[in-house]
Amino acid sequence: MAKYTFVVLTNPTPGKEAEYNKWYNEQHIPDVLNVPGFVAAQRFRLADAQMGDKNPHRYLALYEIETDDLPTALKELKARSGSAEMVMSDAIDLKDVGAFVFAPVAEKVQAKDVLRPRRAA
Repeated sequence: MAKYTFVVLTNPTPGKEAEYNKWYNEQHIPDVLNVPGFVAAQRFRLADAQMGDKNPHRYLALYEIETDDLPTALKELKARSGSAEMVMSDAIDLKDVGAFVFAPVAEKVQAKDVLRPRRAA
């Protein structure tokens, strides 16, 4: 079965961050994981230290998808959005959401498997 990573970048509505996090963790993630093909999720908050200063999104959600029919899984996700099966909240700022599906191009590589002395400059 094919595996994908669904990357979702979001922000809370100003003044509703606590409500946004409660809704996302307790309502939205379970709703998404009830969509066939969506098998796992994890959320992240933007760390204080960054490589650059242009970071329009403060939150990231990574969803693991396992399916041989990605278009159908995404169609079902879209169909449920805003319905009783996937209740949305005004605490999420929907005008600036980034959502992208990625397919792996290589196996995961662990640092312990590639450690070697630093190269001379």
